[in-house]
Amino acid sequence: MPVKKRTPWLEAFYAALPLCLSYIPVGLACGMLLQKAGFNILLTVLLSMLVFSGGAQFLVVSMISVHASFVSTILMVFFLELRYALLGSSLSQFFKKEKRSFIALFSQSMNDENYAVNYLKYSTDPEWNRKKALFVNWFSMASWTASTVVGNIFGSVIHVDTELVHFALTAMFIFMFMMQLNNGLLLVTGLLSGGLAVIFMLVIKNTFGLILATLLASFTGYLIERFRKTADKKNDGPDHYDLTGEEVHHE
Repeated sequence: MPVKKRTPWLEAFYAALPLCLSYIPVGLACGMLLQKAGFNILLTVLLSMLVFSGGAQFLVVSMISVHASFVSTILMVFFLELRYALLGSSLSQFFKKEKRSFIALFSQSMNDENYAVNYLKYSTDPEWNRKKALFVNWFSMASWTASTVVGNIFGSVIHVDTELVHFALTAMFIFMFMMQLNNGLLLVTGLLSGGLAVIFMLVIKNTFGLILATLLASFTGYLIERFRKTADKKNDGPDHYDLTGEEVHHE
């Protein structure tokens, strides 16, 4: 008897299931913190669906808890989520024939984890298609949203110290930074950003100092990397003569 193929939604469900389960504890914690920050169930649902990113939601809670301005919060979330431009561009090779309406719908529900699932599936499974990819996004979003809502409900009956907001966000970003730390330039840029953030917060006494520190440190890192690449190109240039007059060849 021929093996019956799974329906697209079921195949996508199995692909997204580990991801959905992993969202539950983090989503519960995020939901409780959102409740302590003043978010009701409706606002929690809207934030979880419109800003489908755990890191961004923790950041929003942290910014609200320190009474940051609306503009500062938006800018911080924008810079944090800029990585999705790179993730989306790497998936674009699979969506060349898709309409912009579908790409917009898919992009709105994409995050780091379901991106990884879909990229792997597109790269290894010739039968993976747009419908399955979109289902993966939606299943993961549903799991995250449901978890934050349940966490929001628990937060109204369970006492949670609001100081945990700062600890959770700090721990998360330290982990994210260490996972990307693969060369000295990133370490220098990260330390510079942290140092400038402390200085600007003491001088300006406004969360805009965090944005300014991020921009300056990133630009400094870019200049260092560009200078280093220029120096490497000069060292790898055409044959030249050393001070003794002997010809030097680059192998």
